[in-house]
Amino acid sequence: MGTSIPTPASNLGGASSLDNSDLRAWKARQAGDGSRHLADFLQETLAMTRRLFIQLQRRPSTLIAGVIQPLIWLVLFGALFQNVPAGLFGESRSYGQFLGAGIIVFTAFGGALNAGLPVMFDREFGFLNRFLVAPLASRYSIVVASALFIATLSLIQTAAILGLSALLGAGLPNPLGLLLVLTIVLVLVLGVTALSLGLTFALPGHIELIAVIFITNLPLLFSSTALVPIDFMPGWLQWVASLNPLTYAIEPIRYIYLHSDWGLGSVVLQTPFSGVPLGVCLAILIGFCGLSLLLIQPLLRQRMA
Repeated sequence: MGTSIPTPASNLGGASSLDNSDLRAWKARQAGDGSRHLADFLQETLAMTRRLFIQLQRRPSTLIAGVIQPLIWLVLFGALFQNVPAGLFGESRSYGQFLGAGIIVFTAFGGALNAGLPVMFDREFGFLNRFLVAPLASRYSIVVASALFIATLSLIQTAAILGLSALLGAGLPNPLGLLLVLTIVLVLVLGVTALSLGLTFALPGHIELIAVIFITNLPLLFSSTALVPIDFMPGWLQWVASLNPLTYAIEPIRYIYLHSDWGLGSVVLQTPFSGVPLGVCLAILIGFCGLSLLLIQPLLRQRMA
């Protein structure tokens, strides 16, 4: 005689092979398995994130340089253009105040673009293969740990830039504005980190990844509104800047710095085709982040299978 398998969908002639107590037990086991899987995933993610911070603790120069470099940019560029006539850069009181938003976004972008390097080195030295053959609840914990690590570093850098900007006279946004600034930074970091990790699994080695980083970094900076307003640019570059995701992160932060009464309907950017409200900028950033995560899914499934 065969033994009936206790599944909730096994119906024959209108009679279920499970009575109510069996069904409740099956559902409880499924819920328990799901809870254990989530707990294991969180434990793995925290362990791998801790590993990255241990590496940072052993090489603190990485963090120190990552904090000092944007501060140097802020001081030197602010001093270089301190005699620019008032009003030349829109409503900003000084070029330092205008530049602050660009330095925040570009620093976060640069850090996120480098997010794939630790994973690439793990891949080249064989550590990634050890992770992939380990009995992990989910191999995506490797990716999530990298994103958490880079997001934390970006927040530290952002806090340092905000603090120095305030000391240099740029002021600070109100608490809600600060929260929105951090949200914009995190959304941008998540999207760029996803692309960087995708490149890590697509490219053959760290030399190629570093080459892509060098080729991408400065052109995206100079084709955004980080250093000058969009109306300073020639017509063709205005269109390029209007397609650059960095512009849609910089302008909301810059507007929040200058206006305490901002709202989602506030127009923060004048592109060649129309004015762009703050809410649309946020939607574009979220869309960019979602598209980045969607694009890397097939590659991650293939390389981490």
